[in-house]
Amino acid sequence: MSAVAYWFRHDLRLGDNPALCQALAHADTLLPLVCLDDHWQPHSPWPFARLSPARQRVRADAIAALDAALQARGSRLLVLHGAPQQVLPPLLARHGVQRIVAEDIAAPEEQAQVAALRLAGFAVDTVWQSTLLDPASLPFAPAVLPASFTAFRQRVEAAGVRPPAPLAAPARLPPPPAGVDWQPLPFIDVQPDPRSSLPWHLPAAHAGEAAGLAHLQQYLARDLPRTYKATRNGLVGQDYSSKWSLWLALGSVSARTLYAALQGYEAQHGASDGSYWLWFELLWRDYFRLLHVQYGARLYRGRGLHGQPPAPMADAAFARWCQGRTGHAFIDAGMRELAATGYLSNRLRQNVASYLLHDLGGDWRAGAAWFEAQLVDYDVYSNQGNWLYLAGRGTDPRGSRRFNPDKQAADYDADGAYRRLWGTR
Repeated sequence: MSAVAYWFRHDLRLGDNPALCQALAHADTLLPLVCLDDHWQPHSPWPFARLSPARQRVRADAIAALDAALQARGSRLLVLHGAPQQVLPPLLARHGVQRIVAEDIAAPEEQAQVAALRLAGFAVDTVWQSTLLDPASLPFAPAVLPASFTAFRQRVEAAGVRPPAPLAAPARLPPPPAGVDWQPLPFIDVQPDPRSSLPWHLPAAHAGEAAGLAHLQQYLARDLPRTYKATRNGLVGQDYSSKWSLWLALGSVSARTLYAALQGYEAQHGASDGSYWLWFELLWRDYFRLLHVQYGARLYRGRGLHGQPPAPMADAAFARWCQGRTGHAFIDAGMRELAATGYLSNRLRQNVASYLLHDLGGDWRAGAAWFEAQLVDYDVYSNQGNWLYLAGRGTDPRGSRRFNPDKQAADYDADGAYRRLWGTR
C-alpha cells in the first residue's frame, strides 16, 4: 500500500469507474487530480483555439461536480494547468507519489502523455473502461476488428455479447497526501444561447454525474426511448434525441450505466425499435473506440487508412464554413448553431461535414479540428471516426458519402423553421 495519484481524464465520475477502483485497492493516500491543457496544439495548422469557451465551461461544470462528490467522501480534486507530462512529475515527486492510475485512452496524444510519464520514471497503470462491451468478451480480437460497423454489430449480436454490470461508486476515499497546494476550480463565464437544443447552462443539463443520472432517469420515465428512432433526426428541441452524448463525452456517466438503466426500462415497458436503436448507437461508439485500438495514429494521417492526402483548401472557404457564410441556408444554419451553442444534431453534423468535404473540397482534418474546438460533447474517438467515415478514408469499403444538402433540407426542414431559427431564411 502506498501513495497513489488518480488522474481523471475522460472519466469525470465516481460511479462505474474500474480504474478508480484499481487505484483504491493500492492506496493508503490518494491524490485525485485533473490536468487542463487547453493550449497545447502540436504542429497544428489550424488558426483557432483548441477549446471554445462553451467547451471549457461545460468541462468546468463537470469538474466542479466531481470535486463536490470527492469532498463528500473525504477527498478533493487537485486541478493542474498544463501538459500532464510537464506538470505531474514535479508535483508527484514533491509528495512522494510514484504510481499513477488512469483511464486508458487509445488516441495518439493521450498515449504519448502516458509514454512520457513512464519515461520520466513513474509507474502508470492504465485501465480500459470507456467501451460498453468488454473487449475480452468480443468474438474477435481488436486486431481483427470487422472492416465495417454492420459486420461488427452482426457478429456481436449473433454472439449474444452483453456488457458487465456497472460498479457502484465508493462510499469513502483515502485521504490525500498532506501539504497539497489545492488550486481553485476553473470558472468560465459564458453567455448561453437560449435556442440551444442542449441547454448545458440549465440545472437539468448540468455536465456533472448527478445531473447526468437524473437526466437519464427522467428520459426513461417519460418513455422517450420508445420514440427515439422516429425522432432522432430532429433538429430543434431537447427531446428529439437522448442527449446522452454530453455525459458520455465527459465521462460523467458511463455507457454501462446507461445500458443497465435501459435494460431496466425495457423490463418495465417492453423493448421497441427506439430502445434497440439506443443500443445500436452505443455499439457505434464502441466501434470507433476499437478502431483506435486497432489503428492508433494511422487514423490521424491526412490520407487516413487509404487514399491520397487531402488537397489544400482555401483559407477563405474554410472560414466561411466555420462562420456559417457558405451561401447554403441549411448548412449555414447548422454552422451558426454550432458556433453559438456548442451543439449540433447528428443529422446536421453529417450534413455540414459532407458539405465541407464534398462541396467545398475541404480537408477533413480541419473540419475535425473545428468540431473538437466547438462541440461540448466532443469525443475524440467518435469525432475522428465519423470524419474518416464521411471522407471515405476509414475501414468501410463503400467510399466517401456525400449528402445532398438541398434534399436534406427538404426532408428534415421542409417548413424552414430551423433555418429561420438561425437566421438563414
